[in-house]
Amino acid sequence: MFKKVLVANRGEIASRVIRTCKRLGISTVAVYSEADADANFAAEADEAYEIGKPPVKDSYMNMEKIIEVAKSSGAEAIHPGYGLLSENPDFALKTKEAGLVFIGPGADVMGKMGDKIAARKEMKKAGVPVIPGTEEAVEDTEEAKKTAGEYGYPVMLKASAGGGGIGMQAAHSPEELEKAFEGNQKRAATFFGNGTMFIEKLIEEPRHVEIQVLADAHGNAVHLFERECSIQRRHQKVVEEAPSPVLSEKTRQKMGEAGLKAVQALGYVNAGTIEFLVDEEENFYFLEMNTRLQVEHPVTEEITGLDLVEEQLRIASGEKLAVSQNDLAISGHAIEVRIYAEDPERFFPSPGTITTAVFPKGEGVRLETAVHGSSEVTPYYDPLIAKLITTGRDREQAIERMTDALDEFRIEGIKTNIPMLQKVVRHERYRAGDTTTAFVEKYYKGGQ
Repeated sequence: MFKKVLVANRGEIASRVIRTCKRLGISTVAVYSEADADANFAAEADEAYEIGKPPVKDSYMNMEKIIEVAKSSGAEAIHPGYGLLSENPDFALKTKEAGLVFIGPGADVMGKMGDKIAARKEMKKAGVPVIPGTEEAVEDTEEAKKTAGEYGYPVMLKASAGGGGIGMQAAHSPEELEKAFEGNQKRAATFFGNGTMFIEKLIEEPRHVEIQVLADAHGNAVHLFERECSIQRRHQKVVEEAPSPVLSEKTRQKMGEAGLKAVQALGYVNAGTIEFLVDEEENFYFLEMNTRLQVEHPVTEEITGLDLVEEQLRIASGEKLAVSQNDLAISGHAIEVRIYAEDPERFFPSPGTITTAVFPKGEGVRLETAVHGSSEVTPYYDPLIAKLITTGRDREQAIERMTDALDEFRIEGIKTNIPMLQKVVRHERYRAGDTTTAFVEKYYKGGQ
């Protein structure tokens, strides 16, 4: 096992990784920008170093500076958390070339899965179901309209690089597609440095269900069942749960097997997530693979009893998986909500200084956060300020605990999406498990 690990991230995920490292007796090194000088995660680490000005390009995306700090501090490995550099194959490669261990998959696999067109090809080759769509890039509007005509409307226009819903838009007609193409292409080029676009047949109002996998360097792999992540705003998840409230045991098993097929075909090592879209008949199709720890990993931890950060560390240090598929079983139900500093109606970020923070407590309540009663939420970073997780013997109890916890949660000084989340978990459709990706649009904005 490693003796010292640098955490190349910030906020709640940096605190989360540091906590597990401490439990395992691993020294931790934090890096922080000028804006995060007083942040909790920097104080929680054994060592902390300022690496640049607030914009991410000058600090948290500065590969050379982060690697320099890792080497000078004596760290043996780098944990990238999620977001930022976590799925950057260049960073994984540079880390390895510097004689350090990147706690994640290899750069080659990361590169394949980071390109959605390449990922589709790999999954199809591995026998994993994929959504009908283009196998090559669509170069311009005319080619896009011709291709969409062949598949039939509606279609989904997607950026091949990146994530978070950027460069992604549904089109129900040639006119809509023409209007969407150039704007999304430019957006993708701006955010990801790559404006490559492709087209898939649109699966309307699907469920978004993903399979968590772990694989070691010795050929062993397991799946840790599924997470339902259908409640989203602007293609960004806000409520996740495990297991899915409606998936049949037969489909659960088939999806788990598909996840392991993907792992084996890729020679994948470490933690990863294969995301699927599921239609009303439980047909499922590969959406993308996230080659990192997911924001929503706590719900999987709660139903399996595993610490996924610990598993990542053990795998990266060369250990074999300590569990086999037969050792794993679902225990209870877990729900996570993402609490953002944002307007709960328009979903725009709401930076500012928190003046009051009252956090919920109690049986079956878990909170992951890096803010306190006087934290400043700056405009430089993702506005996620906390993740609230509740666990119960069944879904009904987990929902009741979440309802109570959200009522107890109080943040003042900035706007948050807590009012939205309170409405979601009380909604009769949510309680019935009717949670497609159209939930927020249909039931929240509509005020029903």
